[in-house]
Amino acid sequence: MAKRRQTTKKQKRVVTQGIVHILSTFNNTIVNVTDMQGNTLVWESGGTVGFKGTRKSTPYAAQLAAQRAVKRAMQEYGLQEVEVVIKGAGAGRESALKAVHATGIKITKIRDATPIPHNGCRPPAKRRV
Repeated sequence: MAKRRQTTKKQKRVVTQGIVHILSTFNNTIVNVTDMQGNTLVWESGGTVGFKGTRKSTPYAAQLAAQRAVKRAMQEYGLQEVEVVIKGAGAGRESALKAVHATGIKITKIRDATPIPHNGCRPPAKRRV
């Protein structure tokens, strides 16, 4: 008879402080909830919420994604206060931030980390007719 190996139950981690990263592109909005070191706890996007195609880039999809991500982090990890980091120039920026605020979690800091080129790449040549 084979011996059965005894496994220990994985302990549930409690994280009270975290960071909500909102990446808003022109095609989608991705909300990533991490701990203070940057380790991902929960993430959602317009696609995982149930939208496809161009509807992923709507403010409503961003709102649902942000709401679901923060609520899951609160339930699973006991998250209480967050910093919000917004990146990108898509349609879901403001609505995702409003959705995080509406969940009732304490927001300690809001930071815009949108990458801005200091005259980086050369733009493509204009079309000739």
